[in-house]
Amino acid sequence: MVHSPSRIEQPMLESRILLDNPLDDPYVRRMTIYLPPGHDDISDRRYPTVYLLASHGHTGPDQMNWRPWDVDIRTRLDHMIKRGRMGHLIVVMPDMWTRFGGSQYINSAAMGRYEDYLIKEVIPMVDTNYRTIPHRDHRGIMGRSSGGFGAITQAMHHPELFSAFACQSGDLYWEYTCLPALSKMHQQLARYGGVDAFIRDIPDIRPKDSTFWELVMTVCWAAAFGDNPQAPNRFDLPIDPHSGALNEDVWARWLLHDPLRKLEMPRYIEAMRQMKAIYIDAGQFDEYQLQVGARMLHHRLSTLGVHHQFEEYPDGHRDTHYRYEESLPRLYEALR
Repeated sequence: MVHSPSRIEQPMLESRILLDNPLDDPYVRRMTIYLPPGHDDISDRRYPTVYLLASHGHTGPDQMNWRPWDVDIRTRLDHMIKRGRMGHLIVVMPDMWTRFGGSQYINSAAMGRYEDYLIKEVIPMVDTNYRTIPHRDHRGIMGRSSGGFGAITQAMHHPELFSAFACQSGDLYWEYTCLPALSKMHQQLARYGGVDAFIRDIPDIRPKDSTFWELVMTVCWAAAFGDNPQAPNRFDLPIDPHSGALNEDVWARWLLHDPLRKLEMPRYIEAMRQMKAIYIDAGQFDEYQLQVGARMLHHRLSTLGVHHQFEEYPDGHRDTHYRYEESLPRLYEALR
């Protein structure tokens, strides 16, 4: 019988990997960890683990914040367990924030080694200090938007660590995901005085309106996908800042990070075939047309004969955290 209630722990992790990162972002990070009912009982019981990656502009700890007409992640998980929609599991929400609003969950010369941080520091810390089942068969990863991109990317890169993932409204199909924003990047940089001035002033810019958020997203992408340690700011711009024209050479490097392009490579196809569960969803009315990339991913996996589940639902991109109630039970079923 379970006696102890669920609880949230927020331990601090001092990272050697993020020490001296290029943006001088904190290297001591607060993780947010959901421990299910019964975790604190005197017992030998261990639990599957899911790593939940935040979308751009958000990070692990803020998933505990209250939202109007919504619930925080602990309340959602408690209700799902109480109603029998899934069993008990540990959910880890790491802090992968940067000055650019996120890290895309990969290593880059411009932001830091966030993939290494997750793989080499966060996961070992969790497995050492909590009652996980420390094996890939019982470890999954998920996220929405940029977090969905991070989830599928990490599953592709590390099938030895993850056996299930959920990509929800994930960044896929760069032609639709990125190009509309890149077409405006030259105007936005001019408004803020150029890329150097924008990066310098990010914390102090007011108001942080839709133009700001669109530009900081494209700068984050540029830092992640246009990696170049010899360039100013350690990344190449994907456009000519004067004419606004697309830099085709840099754009070609961006495309190498698109999960749809990666599924043309045998190593990533094999990684997908090693997954015990794959869940993909997107809103039919996504403002960034991410449903198109989700459909293409569904088609590609079907063509490859990779078992997965795909759903569209009648909603847009924002405030769709309630869809975790569809993905988490599926991951739990595979990982338990």
